[in-house]
Amino acid sequence: MRILMLSWEYPPKVVGGIARHVHDLAIALVKKGLEIDVITCSAQGAPEFEVDEGVNVHRINMNNPVAPDFLTWVLQLNLNLVEEAVRLLGLNGNKYDLIHAHDWLVAYAGKNLKHSWHIPLVSTIHATEYGRNNGLHNELQRYISNVEWWLGYESWRVIACSRYMEGELKRVFQIPEDKLRIIPNGVYPAEFQKTNINPSIIRNRYSSSEEKIIFHIGRIVREKGLGVLLDAMPRVLEFEPRVKLVISGKGPYLDELRHRAYQLGIYNRIYFTGYIDDNSRNALYKCADVAVFPSLYEPFGIVALEGMAAGTPVVVSDTGGMSEIVKHGVNGLKAYSNNVISLADNIIWALQHPDHTIQMKQKAMEDIKSIYNWDRIAHKTMEVYEQVLKEFYSSPWRRTIYREAGHEFKQKDYEEMDRYRNIQ
Repeated sequence: MRILMLSWEYPPKVVGGIARHVHDLAIALVKKGLEIDVITCSAQGAPEFEVDEGVNVHRINMNNPVAPDFLTWVLQLNLNLVEEAVRLLGLNGNKYDLIHAHDWLVAYAGKNLKHSWHIPLVSTIHATEYGRNNGLHNELQRYISNVEWWLGYESWRVIACSRYMEGELKRVFQIPEDKLRIIPNGVYPAEFQKTNINPSIIRNRYSSSEEKIIFHIGRIVREKGLGVLLDAMPRVLEFEPRVKLVISGKGPYLDELRHRAYQLGIYNRIYFTGYIDDNSRNALYKCADVAVFPSLYEPFGIVALEGMAAGTPVVVSDTGGMSEIVKHGVNGLKAYSNNVISLADNIIWALQHPDHTIQMKQKAMEDIKSIYNWDRIAHKTMEVYEQVLKEFYSSPWRRTIYREAGHEFKQKDYEEMDRYRNIQ
């Protein structure tokens, strides 16, 4: 089976969670015997083409006129994605069985190639504009939401990462239940445990030996709930005065957070590190006493899995997909969403009960290995691909488009139909 994946980000270009998801999923599918081509944006220092653990990664250069706005840039991106896809098809002569598009930024290219090549489109919608903004408040947000609906409409199947996200897609876009499939995200635990930096060096950089560390990493945007975390810190410091909060990442909300820390009088207890590499991230996880992710909106919550995989006790907000990942008091702690006192009390409890956090860390690792491992996720994704192809090869749509194109069915076509009809 040969799959074309479209994603606007792929390592080393990492903006949000899509990049790592596509990277890990593609590699896991290759290990299952699939051929995977990923077309994505160029990244500084990355080659235009590379084979990444069996995945063929094609990075397009955005050699377009400077876009006057974001939507124009997205349209230019999609034109370039289509151009590269057509080039690849002509270059190797082998057609793709299926297209897998990740989020609305590649919807135009996915829809174009679906109808040009007459093959099925599957999409993963990782989040919605409605959910990110708690509603649609301007024309740009409404347009993006319409494109997300359009991607779901054009897709043979839509993959959601959690029951929460499935419910949101039903509610916001009225996507029928039989079109949706839930496949969770995953992590490779080893990726969050290895580091060539001595954790004690990192600890000494941000705290004294007797101080405890609260760690957060992620995009610095409002929906990650960092304003709630800062407001919770005075209460945490009242009970645990020897604590430092380390916040890693970058984003448009950073200056507002710094100003809020000054207002609260806790700026000297907080480090805003900016972007950190994986080595520093893993070293910080190792020396942190608790990792906190107080998101206001989180369709899945990959950061919670990463903290669990790193072996750090996690406190998360009881919202979205994180509610499904974390079982309170079993593999982590859950605070009421957007509730300063609840968040502070859970952080304090984690800091004051190290024996119980050890038990939670052990259970968290068991869940990572049994539920959120990429081999299992790749298997479930393959099942979706196979079911789609089975339906496609038996569908009137395929016969109609072939007849309209003047194509006569040959023995090879019937063999393909029989192959996918027999999939259980």
